[in-house]
Amino acid sequence: MSDAVPGLRHVEHVMGSVFSFDVRVEPTPALRRALDEAVIHLHRVDEVFSTYRPDSYISRLGRGEIRREDCPPEVLEVLRLCAHATRVSDGWFSVVPEGTLDPSGLVKGWAVEAASHILHEAGARHICVNGGGDIQLRGPAAPGTPWRIGIAHPLRPGELVTVVTAHDDLAVATSGTAERGAHVFDPHSGRPATGFASLTLVGPRLTLTDSYATAAFARGEGARSWLEGLHGYEALAVTPDGEEWVTTGFHRYGS
Repeated sequence: MSDAVPGLRHVEHVMGSVFSFDVRVEPTPALRRALDEAVIHLHRVDEVFSTYRPDSYISRLGRGEIRREDCPPEVLEVLRLCAHATRVSDGWFSVVPEGTLDPSGLVKGWAVEAASHILHEAGARHICVNGGGDIQLRGPAAPGTPWRIGIAHPLRPGELVTVVTAHDDLAVATSGTAERGAHVFDPHSGRPATGFASLTLVGPRLTLTDSYATAAFARGEGARSWLEGLHGYEALAVTPDGEEWVTTGFHRYGS
């Protein structure tokens, strides 16, 4: 993006990842305050939900030291959304990996979506918030100009498997092994999911798009038919042997 394009841009290292903000509108004091608020929100999410912090609410809740009623409202909201994702995915999304309470599969997407909402409420209409490759877009990049999001090929470093084009609000989430190795587990067997090299899901909002992408990746065989029945979502998958498939409506976004 050229520096000549007016807007707010910011990169924040938090939650063990890199979050970037690209707000393509003339900066105003209100928008700058909103960006500060969005960044503060991300750090608050890390403090509350990090499973690496023994003093976080989610760690203490998982150890049974406190009850749900002792937690701030956002913990109850996230656990409710996790329960929804578990029901919709027939149990392939799980908040309990290897016996430990861990809603991380939903929290990052939820945090990104909330950050974009803060900016949108402040008047921004052309927003891209990217949390470690999981993206919430609001509006086009500019009037009449879509966002174009490159999706890295999981088996060919430096190449793209597709470019997602978005003219309006859209979330893009990718689960895969290229960056972090085998980190998605089959919640039923406890073994690493190996059915895909990557799976990219597009949908309206990142909270559920991210969790459904994780669930589909964990499901492996059978994921395609489940995703075809998931209203409002489309997917692109790459298998470990390099084969690709897309759901019926993915052509509206991919190129």
